[in-house]
Amino acid sequence: MAPAATAAPRLLRAAMLLLLLVAAGRRAAGAPVVNELRCHCLQTLQGIHLKNIQSVKVTPPGPHCGQTEVIATLKNGQEACLNPEAPMVKKIINKMLNKGSTN
Repeated sequence: MAPAATAAPRLLRAAMLLLLLVAAGRRAAGAPVVNELRCHCLQTLQGIHLKNIQSVKVTPPGPHCGQTEVIATLKNGQEACLNPEAPMVKKIINKMLNKGSTN
């Protein structure tokens, strides 16, 4: 009777662990990065050639991140974080804004 009594708690622990792993895996796979409450850009570039940029998104500081983030989507589909204080990046933002206002 002792082996059966110890098997039930082991089985219950294994089932709970499996349920926890499945729930954690589903949440991680389905959670969009945008909704995470942290900065998206951990490292930034000082600039990138304008001809490689498809679009630029500027995110102001907020509860998710205490700094302004500039994320350039490149023509090859990749994203690059740019330093918003860099002179080259300021020029890129101005050119992209002017390009958008003329269209």
